Amino acid sequence: MTISKKDLIKRISQKLDSNLKEVELVVDATLEEIYQSLKQGESVNIRNFGTFYIKHHRDSIAFKFNPAQKLRKLFGWSSTYKGEI
Repeated sequence: MTISKKDLIKRISQKLDSNLKEVELVVDATLEEIYQSLKQGESVNIRNFGTFYIKHHRDSIAFKFNPAQKLRKLFGWSSTYKGEI
């Protein structure tokens, strides 16, 4: 199953009991900041989710994601996370 950006915004709006338009602005601004950071070669670390970064190779550039321990534990990957999932 895949959820769209529109669905994500709707879920967040319901969870926060907030206006759809306001949530959409926050989601769009967040995604734009992640994009701009990566474009400038900066890593983006979102606590309890993971880190997005760019890896430079000799002839190419790769987009990478390193999941946080909580996310690793959720999928049964090696993890040191001790909290609730």
